[in-house]
Amino acid sequence: MGKLADGLDKAVHEAFTRPIPKSAGARMRYLVRQLKSTRAAAQQLGISQRTVERYLKDQIRTPRKDLAARLERQVAARWQPQIRARAKQRAATTQGIVIDTRARFGYTAAPGSTDDARLRHLTVALPPAYAARLFDARDRGATDEQLQNIAAEALQETYFKDGGRRASGLLVEYTDVEHIEFGL
Repeated sequence: MGKLADGLDKAVHEAFTRPIPKSAGARMRYLVRQLKSTRAAAQQLGISQRTVERYLKDQIRTPRKDLAARLERQVAARWQPQIRARAKQRAATTQGIVIDTRARFGYTAAPGSTDDARLRHLTVALPPAYAARLFDARDRGATDEQLQNIAAEALQETYFKDGGRRASGLLVEYTDVEHIEFGL
C-alpha cells in the first residue's frame, strides 16, 4: 500500500474504542475466531495449520518479524468493523476529514503568475464529499496515484480556490509527497 492508503487506514484506526490485542496468542485467537477455522487463518498468514494451533495453545509466544507484521495487519484489518464503518460514515456525511501534508505543489495559472512548483506544508479541513470520495476509492482498492489525484483535487478546490471564490482557472499539481496524515 501507499502513503495515502496507509494514512486513511491510520485515521480510521484512531477511532477504535479498544486497543488491538497485543500478544501473538491473543491476536491468533482473534483471527481464528474471525475466519472460523485454523486452516483459513494459516492460509491467510502463509503458515501451517499446526503452527496456528501452537500459537492458540501458547506453545509459541514470539513470532518471526515477518509473521508478526502479517498477523498484526490481518487483525487490524478486521478489528472493530462497526466502529470503522461509523467513523467513515461520519467523515463522509457530516464532519469531513483533515489532511496534513508536506508535498510539492505546482500550478497552471493565468499568464504573468508564477507556476514554479514548491514545497509546502498544508493542514486543511476537507468537506465530507471529498472524505467520501477518498474512502470509497480506498475501499474499491484504488492505487495511491488515484488517491493522490482525489486529494489534489480536494486541496485545489478547498484551499487554493477557496470553494470557488478565487483563482477560477487554477490547476494544482500535487507531487513528491513527503508526509501525509489524515484526521477524523
